[in-house]
Amino acid sequence: MIQIHRIGWLVSIILLIGLTGCAAEATLVPPTPRPNQERVQIADLEIVTGQTIYVPAYSDIYFDANKSLDLAITLSVHNTDLAHSIVLTSVRYYNTQGQLVQEFISQPRPLGPLEAVDFFVPPANETGGVGANFIVEWGAEQPVYEPVVEAVMIGTITSLGFSFTSPGRVISQTGTFGE
Repeated sequence: MIQIHRIGWLVSIILLIGLTGCAAEATLVPPTPRPNQERVQIADLEIVTGQTIYVPAYSDIYFDANKSLDLAITLSVHNTDLAHSIVLTSVRYYNTQGQLVQEFISQPRPLGPLEAVDFFVPPANETGGVGANFIVEWGAEQPVYEPVVEAVMIGTITSLGFSFTSPGRVISQTGTFGE
């Protein structure tokens, strides 16, 4: 058990070292388009199942009364259905005051069976604050298994690194799920 914990800690350190190079960039980074990514028009879809998911995120956290730590945020959306695609219709990032900071997709984006996509907010981007959040909307043209949507936050102080996740919560849904 201790060996597994040490390996996990070592992997976290390696990931932190690899991510620290991203800290200098202060813009939101949209997902990298895939070469053969299918274009979808929302008007062409007959959505029968879908959800709106709220995902709390933290672009910084307090570690002392007057000191905070900037965090990198990765929002991940995983299609868990083995046979059917889902379509992301909106991925929006909001700040602590509830103001829209960034719309990550400009048109619907299909996610094939078991496909995942991520959206990145670098630690130097302080627009979100301690109460940042995402709203993710998706739909499907047939009943599907619900996707897993979560945010992963990661940060470092001197030689100390830490990370944590924040799961999405369904705030609205339509249709039926699963088969």
